[in-house]
Amino acid sequence: DTIVEALILDLLEWVAKREPTYEEVMDAWRTSCPKLPGWEDANDRGLLKTQQINGRLVVHVTEQGLDLLKQRQSLA
Repeated sequence: DTIVEALILDLLEWVAKREPTYEEVMDAWRTSCPKLPGWEDANDRGLLKTQQINGRLVVHVTEQGLDLLKQRQSLA
């Protein structure tokens, strides 16, 4: 689905710029709409990871996610 794919790419760009906490990501990106599962799909595809840093759960884009972002930039 192109809409979900676009949401995933936007999510990856957002996370890559900020390295937000898990809570920040959930506040900004979680959706209860089953037709727009950007966060869930990105995790299922291994595009994001969470890591405990100084007592905080921080979200990062994985190498696979960075590769996807690079592909998007090369098409733009």
